[in-house]
Amino acid sequence: MGIKAFILAHRNDDTRTLALQASKHPDVDMAFAIDQIRGWQKARNKLPSWAACEDITYPPPLAMEQCSSEQTARYKVDLCQKIIGGKERHILADLTGGAGVDFSFLAPLFTQAIYIERQDTLCQLARHNLCALGLDHAEVREGDAIALLDSLPHLSLLFIDPARRDQHGARTFAISDCTPDILPILPRLLEKADHLMVKLSPMLDWHETLKSLDNAFPNTVREIHIVAAANECKELLVWLSTHHGNTNTVVCCANDQQTFITDSETEQHAGSTPCINEIPLVPTRIIDPASPIGSTYWLYEPNAAIMKAGCFATLAERFSLQAIAPNSHLFLSTRHIPHFPGRVMRIIGTTTMNKRQLRETLKGITKANITTRNFPLTADQLRKRLRLADGGDTYLFATTTSDKQHLIFICKKEL
Repeated sequence: MGIKAFILAHRNDDTRTLALQASKHPDVDMAFAIDQIRGWQKARNKLPSWAACEDITYPPPLAMEQCSSEQTARYKVDLCQKIIGGKERHILADLTGGAGVDFSFLAPLFTQAIYIERQDTLCQLARHNLCALGLDHAEVREGDAIALLDSLPHLSLLFIDPARRDQHGARTFAISDCTPDILPILPRLLEKADHLMVKLSPMLDWHETLKSLDNAFPNTVREIHIVAAANECKELLVWLSTHHGNTNTVVCCANDQQTFITDSETEQHAGSTPCINEIPLVPTRIIDPASPIGSTYWLYEPNAAIMKAGCFATLAERFSLQAIAPNSHLFLSTRHIPHFPGRVMRIIGTTTMNKRQLRETLKGITKANITTRNFPLTADQLRKRLRLADGGDTYLFATTTSDKQHLIFICKKEL
């Protein structure tokens, strides 16, 4: 059996078991086969378009773990379509090609697409995979991207994802600690291309990112995108250009289909988050969930992208919400807002940490999903104290109010 047939025959198998059976298949490069099987198994959910192409050769597991997902790659496609507009001829260069995932999704938008990578093995992989994906117009160039910059034609879009690990393999987060450091060469990059798209760590603060880039080349940051998937921040995307000058940078918080847009000027002048002065406690028994909407409060929890952006005052103003406390990042309203960018919960009970109130309010509840915000106990510690199993359709939010009172909100999720 050839290596490709072996991989296809065993790609649903447990790779640890396969590794133990290597002696039964002496003619198979088992290390390579296992990498390919693991890669395909990862791609089924992360990169379904790649998984559907049987001729793809997958990079090692670490590269598969670190590469973009199809969801975040398609987000870049949407942003790229907005950036390049309706020009008839477009040229793309990806200066840090890597596993080639982002490049493979962006390349179809361009009449000429150039992948650049320093590592020979990744270049060989890219040549094979880009051909397998039908991207015949894509060109692979091996070498240092900055050294090759002058050899490139003028570009419609230059994409760069600076490596976020140092020479010892440790993670780095500051722009200046990444490779290459784009700050000193930013004018050169923007001279070479109409537009620049930079992918950065989701750990970076967008305010500091904007400040660093603005110091390197003022008034070129058009938009900053905080991209989350399944309520987990994945990356920070920055669009820079010397075209369409505007000193006010758009800030977009995206989580799956939820999008919240603000701008740097609004956030700079945003006041403090309005907090509710007094939270009326629902009686210590759970109220009837079928009672009219107007008889209770709704609890709003912003999604991960908004949490990362920290634009809580703008959020509260736009949706007429009041925060439970300045550091709770949980909001209340007597109105139901179905398109809120985050979780929407109907409050069916509230309680203090008083033992009698806890016992009466939680009577009949044996399991719940617990979230703690600005609270002295972690979710696991609180679950243990309340003797509740995890899961179910009840949600508990434990937090501290503006007057330092510890409260638990008992909620049902609004579908």
